[in-house]
Amino acid sequence: MTNNSKLKGVFLIGLGATSYGMLATFVKMAYAEGFTTPEVTIAQFVYGIMGILLINAFQKSKKNSTTTNASSKTIFQLMLAGTSLGMTSVFYYLAVKYIPVSIAIILLMQTVWMGVVFEMALEKKIPSAQKIISVVVVLIGTALATNLIESQINLDWRGIVLGLLSATSFTTTMFTANRVGIGISSAQRSLFMLLGGAVIVFGFAIATQTGTFHFGIFAKWGIVLALFGTVIPPLLFNTGFPLTGIGLGSIVSALELPVSVLMAYFLLNESVIGLQWLGIVLIILAIIIMNINYKKP
Repeated sequence: MTNNSKLKGVFLIGLGATSYGMLATFVKMAYAEGFTTPEVTIAQFVYGIMGILLINAFQKSKKNSTTTNASSKTIFQLMLAGTSLGMTSVFYYLAVKYIPVSIAIILLMQTVWMGVVFEMALEKKIPSAQKIISVVVVLIGTALATNLIESQINLDWRGIVLGLLSATSFTTTMFTANRVGIGISSAQRSLFMLLGGAVIVFGFAIATQTGTFHFGIFAKWGIVLALFGTVIPPLLFNTGFPLTGIGLGSIVSALELPVSVLMAYFLLNESVIGLQWLGIVLIILAIIIMNINYKKP
C-alpha cells in the first residue's frame, strides 16, 4: 500500500471521527430549544435511512455495478446487530441530558476496556500484557478526565449509568458489525443496521414521548444530526479503514474525543480543567498502546 493511500485513509477517518465528535454538542443544543430525546433520535434515524437509501440506489444504478445483494438471513442478522446501534444513540443522548458532553464522551470511550472484556468472554482469550496496560491507563485517564479526584464533584448518577450503558451497547455494535454481512457493500450493511436501530428508537419514542411530537426537529436539527451521526462517519470509516488498517485507523478515530470536548467547551461553555485534559491524553495514549504492533516484520 502506498503512503498516499494511507494518508488518504488517515484523512477520511479523521474527518469521520471529527463528525462523530460534534454530534453530542448538536444534541445538547437541540435540547436547549425544547426538543426531546425521542424527537432527536427519530429525526436522526429517519433522515439517516433516507440518505443511505439514496446511496444504495446510486450504487446500483452505476454501470458495471457488481453489488452483491444481501440474503434474508444476512439482513436479519444485520438488523439484529443494528439494535445495539439504536440503543447506543438512546443511552448516549439520554446521558447528555444529565451530565456534560465532555463527561459523556469520556464514558462512551470506555469501549477500550469493554472491548477487551468482551473478547476475553466471547473468544476465551487471555488479554495480552499490552491490552492490560491499555486498560489500566484508560481507567486512570477516566478518573482524571471525569474529575473524580475532586471532592466537590457532583455528577448525576443517571448520566453516569446511561453513559456506561451507551459504551456497552457501542462495544456490542463494534463486535457484531465486524462479523456480520462482510460480503456485501458497506452501504447495504449500514442500511440494514440502521433499520434495526430504528426499531429500538421508534419503540423508545412510543414508550416515552409525552405530549405533542414537535416535527420542527426535522427542519431544524434532523438533517444535521443524520449527516454527522449516521451518514458521513460510517461511509468515511468504511472507506478509510481498508487504507490504513485497523491499528492506525483506531488511533486516528480517537480524534473524536478531543473534538467532542472542544466543541462542548466552545459552544456549550462547559468547564474543562487541566487535569481533565491530562486524562483525555491518557485515554488517547491507551488507544495508541493497544493498537501499535511492537513485533518486527
